[in-house]
Formats: sequence, structure tokens, C-alpha cells
Amino acid sequence: NISKGMPNSIACIAAASPEEGVQVALRDIPSFYMTKLSYGPAVTRAMQISGINTLKIESPIEETLLTVAQALNKRVQDVVVMMLDRPRHKDMVAEIRRVGASLRMISDGDIAAAIAPAIAGSGIDVYLGIGGSPEAVLAAAAIKCLGGDMQCVMWPRDEKERAQLVADGHEEDLGRVFFADDLANGRNIIFCATGISDSALLKGVKTEGPNTITHSILMRAKSKTVRFIRASHDLQNKTIRLRSDNREHTI
Repeated sequence: NISKGMPNSIACIAAASPEEGVQVALRDIPSFYMTKLSYGPAVTRAMQISGINTLKIESPIEETLLTVAQALNKRVQDVVVMMLDRPRHKDMVAEIRRVGASLRMISDGDIAAAIAPAIAGSGIDVYLGIGGSPEAVLAAAAIKCLGGDMQCVMWPRDEKERAQLVADGHEEDLGRVFFADDLANGRNIIFCATGISDSALLKGVKTEGPNTITHSILMRAKSKTVRFIRASHDLQNKTIRLRSDNREHTI
């Protein structure tokens, strides 16, 4: 994205510490891709109040968007869906447009995109599509901190990958729906990200004279505390350690 001047680039990390009853805090998903559906806390609360998980990743897209619209007290035409711009999403895109919801297509960066529905004021209501499995785990950690949720299913790229997953003992998990709590389990989880280029989650790096401005987010699942950090960096006093000589150099 950066080399092309495109949006949605972030630097991020998720971390978890051991706690009682949690065997795997951040799950390692064996498939390269997963089908993803993420949504914010308002949708999660609506399902909790109804007592029924009416939003299901395996449901038709029209049903999914109608459920989200009802939870957000919107017309389905006002629901905003974010999705990676990929040929594999052709049928999904056609169905979303048929239903009448708004689409926001992105070239890359589906960590920020999957988190966006859980961020107040992001302008994104739901994230749909197929993307990387490690990115799903990172997004799930952030979504846990924000009170939203996520549903994911492994998506083998071809029969060769499917056969390998079966051979490796993952056949039962191929049809399993992983929620955010399955991917990032427990409460001792933190997520941190800094915007590199602009996204629905964070502003990108900006230069103001000799200073560089960065925007970061730091959040914690246990307390649901979310901190937005605007930092000014004086590059005249910054150094970077080069691996080639293991010494500090002025930027």
C-alpha cells in the first residue's frame, strides 16, 4: 500500500498473558485465508438483548445486512459495508449492490477494515470478505477490546490446501465458526496500532515542518479502555539503529 500511496496501512501488535482457564490466548489458524464477518458493539448488544444470535456468517448476505440494519436502527440502504477489492468477492459485491447497501472497497489492509465497525465514528457498519488468517486473529484481539464481535470460517484456496488441512488433523475445524473469543481468548489482551497511511481506524503519518505526527490506538480487553494517542516526533533528535553496523544513525 505504501509504495503505491494507498490507504489502510497500519503497524500493529496484539499481546496476551496467561490466565486461569485459557489454554490458547491467540489462536494459530492453519489455513491461509478465512471468510470474515465483523461488526460493532451495537450489533452485539442487539443480539444479547434478543437472546438469539440472529447474525450468522453462513446466512445469505441479504439476511445479514437486514439484521445489521435492524440492530443499528437504519435502513439497509444506509448500511456501509467494507470489503477487500478482490476477484473472489465478485458474487458478494453483486449481492450487496442488489440489496442496496453502500460499499467501501479497499485494496489492502483488512486488519484496520475488520476493526472499523467496532470504532465509533468510523463510518463503517460491517466488514465482509475473505482475507488472511493471521490478520483475523489480530483484528479479533482489537474487537475484543472494543466490545464488538467477529465470525470467521477457514477458506482453503484450493483442493490441495483443503487436503493438507485434513491430513494435518483439521478436518473438524474446516466448517467451524470462530468468534472473536475463539481467536483471541481471555481478558488479558492488549492491542496497539499506529497509522502509516490513512484508514477508517487511524490517520496516517503526517509531516509538520521538522516534526512528524503519528496517531496510535492502545486498548485493553479487560477494562475495555481505549486510548487514542497523537504524538509529535522531532526527527532532528531521532535516531534509528541499523542492523548492518548495530549503531544508531540520525534519521
